[in-house]
Amino acid sequence: MARPYIINALDIGSSVIKLISVSKNPKSDKYEVLAQAQETSAGVRKGVVMEVSKVSEIISSLVKKVEQDSGRKVEGVYASAGGGHFFCAPSKGLVSVSRADQKISKEDIARVLLAAQTFSIPSNNEIMEVFPRNFTVDGQGGVKEAVGMSGVRLEADVTVLGGFTPYIRNSNKSISASGVNVNDLYPDFLASSKAVLTPREKELGVCVLDIGAGTTGMSVYEEGSLVHTFVFPIGSAHITNDIAVCLKTDIDTAEKIKIEFGSCKKTGERSEKKINVSGEEPIVFSKKTLSEIIEARVCEIFELAFKELKKISKSELPAGVILTGGGAKIPGLRELARKELKLPCRIGRPTSLIELDDPALATVCGLVLEASDMEDDEKGGSGGFLSGIKKFFKSFIP
Repeated sequence: MARPYIINALDIGSSVIKLISVSKNPKSDKYEVLAQAQETSAGVRKGVVMEVSKVSEIISSLVKKVEQDSGRKVEGVYASAGGGHFFCAPSKGLVSVSRADQKISKEDIARVLLAAQTFSIPSNNEIMEVFPRNFTVDGQGGVKEAVGMSGVRLEADVTVLGGFTPYIRNSNKSISASGVNVNDLYPDFLASSKAVLTPREKELGVCVLDIGAGTTGMSVYEEGSLVHTFVFPIGSAHITNDIAVCLKTDIDTAEKIKIEFGSCKKTGERSEKKINVSGEEPIVFSKKTLSEIIEARVCEIFELAFKELKKISKSELPAGVILTGGGAKIPGLRELARKELKLPCRIGRPTSLIELDDPALATVCGLVLEASDMEDDEKGGSGGFLSGIKKFFKSFIP
């Protein structure tokens, strides 16, 4: 009988680093959160690990807390990687079917996806993931599941995702230096998408905006596959900075004001109020002024997202836009997104782990789901075989 197994997920964010330990029962597909911990981030800038030693110290501290609370040793983690250094590109692969009976096997799929990676990329960059969009068998395109079909010539249309090698290595080093193994490193914006999207939304066409502290990650899906990604160098921390500058206060006080009083909703209230936030001298501001400060920065994020969608001819997505990440909790954000992006919109919350129903936890929950797929496949469970050949790809990445 299949026994529950443990998944440890680590989200290395610009403002907060989070670690959770989850038990999954393969028989019921139910998750149980054993322990979770988080600490204020240090050594991370715009999602990128810049100071390995500082990040490693925080991870070590989180590991100790989780081990104490769960009573289990954390040996390895599935971790997120962030930053604007990621790039994506469409590519094609072509191979001949290897079997004598011309039946397409999993090995043929692995070979054609590997062939799709053989193109020139910038120096000091590497390919992290390959996402199949569809296959073509003997000239017949639009095939989603090619295994078992008969054919001689197999082609694949894929979306390739890569990143800047030194930054990726920094993430790996910071984790390894803390004494735990890196089971896998996965882009944060793709992890959050995995946690908040439904299969129907991915099939119809949808855009996910993961609004973190230092960056906003965009992921676009259509016909069930990833078609585009982009990372904007603007996040919710920029809103905090704007509030600090406009209200002439310190960053910590500005963050409290944003959390307690911030909103994108229009208000006619111009009367200024003295609000004692820091316990020292009261800050004087009106709700209208505060909403205007926040709205200006949020509109900038949506304007960049709209331009990117138009650039790839995806400005009219039937399933609209899903907003997630810590920045998605600002009141009135959904209504403003509908207005600026001219698309249906909802706030994306993880649904697989009930205890973690919070947009700010979308990335760490997505890591758990990605790890679950890989673990299930390795153990012969229900995970898709494409997650299983990821390790095959890793052996060809320097």
